Amino acid sequence: MTRVRTGGVRAAVGAVLAVALTAALAGCSSTGGKRAEDARKAAAAQGRAAVNTPRWTFAMVTHSGDGDTFWDIVQNGSKQAAVKDNINFLYAHSDEAQQQAQLIDSYVAKKVDGLIVTLAKPDAMKTAVEKAVKAGIPVITVNSGADASKAFGALTHIGQDETVAGEAVGEELDKRGSKKALCILHEQGNVGHEQRCAGAKKTFGGEMQNLYVDGTNMPDVQASILAKLQSDPSIDAVVTLGAPFADAAVQAKKTAGSKAEIDTFDLNAKVAAALEAGTLGFAVDQQPYLQGYEAVDLLWLYKYNANVLGGGKPVLTGPQIITKDQAAALKDYAERGTR
Repeated sequence: MTRVRTGGVRAAVGAVLAVALTAALAGCSSTGGKRAEDARKAAAAQGRAAVNTPRWTFAMVTHSGDGDTFWDIVQNGSKQAAVKDNINFLYAHSDEAQQQAQLIDSYVAKKVDGLIVTLAKPDAMKTAVEKAVKAGIPVITVNSGADASKAFGALTHIGQDETVAGEAVGEELDKRGSKKALCILHEQGNVGHEQRCAGAKKTFGGEMQNLYVDGTNMPDVQASILAKLQSDPSIDAVVTLGAPFADAAVQAKKTAGSKAEIDTFDLNAKVAAALEAGTLGFAVDQQPYLQGYEAVDLLWLYKYNANVLGGGKPVLTGPQIITKDQAAALKDYAERGTR
């Protein structure tokens, strides 16, 4: 009679099970993450949320004028974050401070779940923002008004430090050997614009003059820059404070026969192409897509988990100096409206 060694059988069975379990786990680890990522991408492509939190409504009110492409990029970021976070996103704007404040009041009356506002003219926004905070609506400020954000009761501010950004421009102009520069302000009363030009003037070793133009009238912008370049051929650099105004400066330069380098704040597809072509010298990128995306995402985090970023300080998205060397790498992103 043959004797069966049960201990050996158990060991063999155990070994087979171990191999099978290891293979199963390996299969899960190699495909589970990919499946989860594929599911996330599919949900985003179909406009479905990646979370199951309530359908909150967040509103953004900016100081944008009509046709300012910078704010299209901000909105692109906000809308993508809103899809992910199951947020109903609303947007309104006015370059008139009083109307912007009224828009904020209207969203407070509608009892939105969160507000994102710009403070280009903070004194005019103070009462409206404080009213929202008093009503229990969390507020995040973006782009402009970092100095007033905390005092008004906002959770945090997202954007670049405008003075630091201006100082970076002055330093870059020095590197390029500029001696006389023109800073183009397209919105009078905008504190951020004043800070940019003042910062540039502080660090620039040459002479810098401010030129105020009507940013809502592009032919007037071009004509004003043209007149200045024709009257003063010694100007060797023109700095515009927004991407749409860079092209007007380029056209004015051509008409004037000036040799001034045209530089600009902000990046879009046209600016990226102009940098690559050498039509523009450099651009100061404050990453508007990130400002919009993070504002929605941080409001969601606050509503969901009482999270606040910044520790009482602004969450910085810039500045980054973009030259011809970096433009090619960013061009595709700019063309899709995310840079």
